[in-house]
Amino acid sequence: MNTASNGEVNMLSARNQFDGKVKSVKLGNVMAEVVVAVGDIEIVSVITRASAESLGLKGGDAVTAIIKSTEVLIDK
Repeated sequence: MNTASNGEVNMLSARNQFDGKVKSVKLGNVMAEVVVAVGDIEIVSVITRASAESLGLKGGDAVTAIIKSTEVLIDK
């Protein structure tokens, strides 16, 4: 479950959802690198520049990193 900026609740099938804060946004010509701090870890996402601008992402914003993946690698 994810709460949209308008206060409505969005239901998502992705189970891995992590609340965090945007640490940095680096805008490129087409893509944007967004670093989200979740506790002691950082999640780095590459999204389109248009999406980053549409969301108005900036450092300090509270966001939810939603991860849906067919593979998760574990190292020991």
